[in-house]
Amino acid sequence: MRRLFLLLVCLATTLAGCSEQPREGIRFGVQQLPLNFDPRQATDAASERVNHLLYRGLVRFDETRLPQPDLATWQRPEPRRYRFTLEADSRFDDGSAVTVRDVLATYDAILDPENNSPHRSTLSIIEEMRPVDGSTIDFLLARADPYFPSYLVTGILPAERIANGHDFSSKPIGSGPFRLKERDAGRLLLERKSDGEILSLLLVKEPSVRVLKLLRGEIDLLQGDLPPSLVDYLSAQEGVRVRTAHGSNYTYLGFNLEDPVTGDVRIRRAIAHAIDREAIIRHVFKGRARKAAGLFPPEHALGIADETAIRFDPQQAMALLREAGYGPSRPLELTWKTSSDPFRLRLATIMQQQLADAGIRVTIKSHDFGTFFGDIKSGNFQLYSLTWVGLKTPDSFRYIFHSGSIPPNGANRGRYRSSPVDRLIESAEKEVDIDAQVPFYQRLQRQLLQDLPYIPLWYEDQMAAYRPGAVSDYVPRQDGNYDGLTGLARVGR
Repeated sequence: MRRLFLLLVCLATTLAGCSEQPREGIRFGVQQLPLNFDPRQATDAASERVNHLLYRGLVRFDETRLPQPDLATWQRPEPRRYRFTLEADSRFDDGSAVTVRDVLATYDAILDPENNSPHRSTLSIIEEMRPVDGSTIDFLLARADPYFPSYLVTGILPAERIANGHDFSSKPIGSGPFRLKERDAGRLLLERKSDGEILSLLLVKEPSVRVLKLLRGEIDLLQGDLPPSLVDYLSAQEGVRVRTAHGSNYTYLGFNLEDPVTGDVRIRRAIAHAIDREAIIRHVFKGRARKAAGLFPPEHALGIADETAIRFDPQQAMALLREAGYGPSRPLELTWKTSSDPFRLRLATIMQQQLADAGIRVTIKSHDFGTFFGDIKSGNFQLYSLTWVGLKTPDSFRYIFHSGSIPPNGANRGRYRSSPVDRLIESAEKEVDIDAQVPFYQRLQRQLLQDLPYIPLWYEDQMAAYRPGAVSDYVPRQDGNYDGLTGLARVGR
């Protein structure tokens, strides 16, 4: 009789399944899911944002971009020596304690040239790592660097798993506030360790579909990756709250300097003068962006003002093209790569027309983000548009522009080689005092504006939209990180 009763219960719940269905918890609609859960290798924005929830580093950044203790506190007994002490009871997802051995194994793996970690160039300043005891480690540096703690934000991995060849890229094991619970092609389930709450990252590539799902209650929250017209539309809807903040992420045009055409600085300058950034910010972004001059926004200690940067000047653009041998009888033709995101395509199309007005013919090729980003990392492009996310410290200049940072040793994807820039980076790094470094980095940025390996475009505002009846107040971070999800509460369901 009992078996018959259980059978009837299962038959009555066929649509729901005989086993308990996984909870979706807080439903977060995203444009892109992570490509790589291994913090030693990940470089795309979606991976870095999610990995920040799954892992903890020795150091983290606060909202003012200052380094703060995460897994460890630190002291600086000598200019070239930093001592880090791990907190008492940090544990990985498998229950094992985070130890100095794990710190050593993680950074040894990054520094090993055979592993081709893109973060190796930044950490090459480490001359030796010396364990003091089970919870304390000294980092001895090749040179004094007041920014060094800021470089130690990479998530720490368990040493035993590293030694056993564990595949962190698909099976993360960290000590962060969330753990990976489930993954499929269009969904990522994370479990918050503090209370067991589930966070569902749901892949919804099309911005308008993401908006409709929010309005229909099929997702609770979305962040960024919306064109301004949809932000305006959401702002006028009942039952939805839109929050915005000035952004610090840097959008730019990148060039392949090994290409015979885009390797010519006159061509890059012509393109820069042909793009009307002010018109795009005013009419397309509707004021929700700021013109960029360098990697960092002007309020950053290393930021530079836009007034001295590139100006819109179509006549100068055409003069530079003539100087380079191009004109009506021999138009310049270029290929521009971008992602298949509709808004990014729209921006590229607008700039394509602006360039055409100056006599530059551009063919746009768009791909899904994985294919597009793979081409950029491998140098398979002439011209591309992308955004740097989360830049906070001057080591970014070495990582992106030093000739020693050409992939796989860093992110100098345009193969930019400049002896003056290399010298300025190296001279700044030799200074013990932060204030003494600033003049070198300012000169460096002026040189970059002359050479234009990148054309700086803008810093886009950050936005988030959510249903107050479903989740508690959510404020986007200036760098677009997902840190606010750590304390986000689910209500009303």
